[in-house]
Amino acid sequence: MPQVDAAEEPLFSGGGLLARGLLDLTDDPAALDSGGFWAVLASFEGALTCAKFADVRPGTPDPAPWRGPLREDWTSTLDRAGYVGAVEAIRTRIASGEVYQANLCRILSAPLPDPDRANVAGLAALLAAGNPAPYAGLLRLPKDGVHVASASPELFLRRAGRVVESGPIKGTGRGRADLQDKDRAENVMIVDLVRNDLSRVCATGSVTVPALCAVEQHPGLVHLVSTVRGELRPDAGWADLLGATFPPGSVTGAPKLAALDVIADYEPVPRGPYCGALGWVDADAGTGCLAVGIRTFWREGDVLRFGTGAGITWASDPAAEWAETELKADRLLSLAAGPLSCVSENGGYDDRYR
Repeated sequence: MPQVDAAEEPLFSGGGLLARGLLDLTDDPAALDSGGFWAVLASFEGALTCAKFADVRPGTPDPAPWRGPLREDWTSTLDRAGYVGAVEAIRTRIASGEVYQANLCRILSAPLPDPDRANVAGLAALLAAGNPAPYAGLLRLPKDGVHVASASPELFLRRAGRVVESGPIKGTGRGRADLQDKDRAENVMIVDLVRNDLSRVCATGSVTVPALCAVEQHPGLVHLVSTVRGELRPDAGWADLLGATFPPGSVTGAPKLAALDVIADYEPVPRGPYCGALGWVDADAGTGCLAVGIRTFWREGDVLRFGTGAGITWASDPAAEWAETELKADRLLSLAAGPLSCVSENGGYDDRYR
């Protein structure tokens, strides 16, 4: 058989695992209970990609070339004035009782300066070295146009047998001193939403909140993170779990359906992989881990995209919410510019890929 070029080889990386040898591709979530190891990507709009791999072992991808856009090359679907105006409009709708909270996002785009040297495996390595994240992931399916690298700090769903867990993030600052009462109230509101979502597929009385508003340190910022846990009903599988909880509550708002209507009114383009989910499912072991697709880059043709957003409540200051979106994006966009080489296994730069 002819060898597959390394840049064209389908692969997944996440949770310390490296998966190669694509066996199957489907959009049916029921496959996640059928057996085998699956990489999972869901767009915010609900498009699902489940990729079954044959060879799964501990590891990280080989070094790959990456050259990305400079910071000044990025453009946004909402500029500062547009974002601030949308925050004000959402606050008006909150005041009318239509919604309590809505996550307002914008998509950044930039042309790749050298598309032939823009392998997302190289970008993932740069992110891992410069912005390590607990739920980082990479999915590359070149024939299907999937090129995603994520440095997500947020757990969407973790499953071990019948036990499921979610770790919603709400509340962001440069340090602890930046966190306000508004951040805690926002987090508690989303925890209640996640509890309700999980209760739809979990045994009655099994949903608990082991941790509420814990402060987590991440590169360049802090987050308030809670933990919601439950026990899946015997008749509930991955299709039921995703149906009950997707899209993630932390990146929609409350009530979720009303927040989705608000999002559709003020965000001019689909979010795509941003705010969706990325991760893996081992159907044989009954385990899996999906991240919320934040701090996520994806390639479309010769363009690189990235999303950033903030949760809007009545207590929101529009200028401060814009600043939060900038804070979340700044470090990642700088890393994505990249050198002409990729980070090697020892954390240095590997000149073989210049």
